[in-house]
Amino acid sequence: MSPLLAITAAHLGIAVVVGLAAGVLAGLFGVGGGILFVPALTLTLGLEQHQAQATSLLAILPTVAVGTWRQARYGNVRWNASLVLGIAGIGGVVAGGFLAESLSGGVLRRLFGALLVLTAGQLGWRAWRHS
Repeated sequence: MSPLLAITAAHLGIAVVVGLAAGVLAGLFGVGGGILFVPALTLTLGLEQHQAQATSLLAILPTVAVGTWRQARYGNVRWNASLVLGIAGIGGVVAGGFLAESLSGGVLRRLFGALLVLTAGQLGWRAWRHS
């Protein structure tokens, strides 16, 4: 059976809650949905790490489009910087995709967790240092 057709009502409910939460966090903090999507997809919906990361990349597109539209209306989007980051990101995501496919799910999951811990530590350190 297709993974698309195998979704249950409970999974659909979880996906809606995760999507809403990711949207609120994206609008509030400007964070990517992957911070919430990937763990939720693996822990609650049972996706493998590779599947969760790929699904997260697609799922964030509508959130990014609406979030950018809203922030542009406030005058907060820096278009030149966004263009440079986006173009450079294309090469990075291709390279990262090849690298991710060469790693086991367990290694990829640990690396993702380490990234989240390091990011949280850096943000915490900066906030503590500047307060």
